[in-house]
Amino acid sequence: MKRERFKPPEPDDPLCCCGDIDQQRDYCCCDCEELDDACERLVRGEPDKPDIFSRFISCMADRLGLPCCAIGPLRLEISVLPPMVLIPGLLRVAAINCMLGVVVLTVLPGLVLWYYYVTHRRKRRTLFFLSLALFSLAYMYYLFLTEIVPRGDVSNLQLVTVTTGMMLTLISLVRTKQGPGFVKSQSLAQGINSICTTNQSTNIPGDSAPCKGISQSNGEKEGKKKLCLVCLQVRPPRAGHCRICGACVLRMDHHCVWINSCVGQANHRQFILTLLLFLVTSFYGISLVLRSVCPRQSLFTAMLYCPGVYNQYSTALCFTCVWYSVIITGGLLHLFILQIINVSYNVTEREAQIALHNKTGRRRFCGLVVETGMYSRGFLQNWIQFLTMNMDENVYSLRTNDVV
Repeated sequence: MKRERFKPPEPDDPLCCCGDIDQQRDYCCCDCEELDDACERLVRGEPDKPDIFSRFISCMADRLGLPCCAIGPLRLEISVLPPMVLIPGLLRVAAINCMLGVVVLTVLPGLVLWYYYVTHRRKRRTLFFLSLALFSLAYMYYLFLTEIVPRGDVSNLQLVTVTTGMMLTLISLVRTKQGPGFVKSQSLAQGINSICTTNQSTNIPGDSAPCKGISQSNGEKEGKKKLCLVCLQVRPPRAGHCRICGACVLRMDHHCVWINSCVGQANHRQFILTLLLFLVTSFYGISLVLRSVCPRQSLFTAMLYCPGVYNQYSTALCFTCVWYSVIITGGLLHLFILQIINVSYNVTEREAQIALHNKTGRRRFCGLVVETGMYSRGFLQNWIQFLTMNMDENVYSLRTNDVV
């Protein structure tokens, strides 16, 4: 039986965490029973309620007399804190000597991949990867200003170029996070009535029963509408339901943990532009740092062999950050190449995974390309269609030629 909340304390009740036994629970700065339940869930390994910390902060603000508008809407996200502590600490430890650098730069990507698979399996939203990306970018720029620029090897034009590239990357990231383009919500009855009316008017044989005009299979055929059993609404062709965002996305490609958002019809072009800007800025910044740290070596040789780089700690720190940037840039370069290939074949990542699961697609070029044979119109036409996608098109309304 659930205990009654905020009841007056009895003589045998335990002490309140915010006062003595004579203090009324109404004046407590937190919900003691809620904290007890949270501790029990923590010991048992059960997931905690996502709003307990925000409610605790809101209650503290009310007790301290602070305005609710300043702290009330604040949600404490613990996942943004680890990158702010781990990145500077681990990189400075890795700069002590070469062996520590190899160990740290090997373990760190493994930990990130492990946390990615944990969150991906539980279908849980997290700001850890977005915080990791933003804080890594900010920390690399900070070291560039404090360690490389004072050496005098970077001109003002080069500094302005790096700064401009970073600012353009952040602006493009903000525009990418404005939304992937969600399917317009409508009641299930409206969708079924519209489909039934369409089936009767077009005299489609075998489709007189409700909902028979909607495909509910995992695989999608070209130009076919599909019923989302989670949202209970009819979604357009190539739209998909994201279990992390909890909504259907138009022309869904994938859910990107690095931006904590889906990539769909509305932000797919901006997502590729963000990757391109980051890659160009990162490669240019890495080249400037290597020319400053190892001026006598070529760029490729300096990454593998830079004599005397660990003789000075600041130089070793810059060299370690170069390798850290190379690891991140390599991962995003692989993602960028996959995106370019998918656009060239007019296939989304979601469609490729469904085709492989249903064994209707085939891999080519060592698995980099998955051909589905559904929407491809040739290289040039595929890119024209991708670059001219318009959210103003009437993609929400049901069309008779799209209904099965």
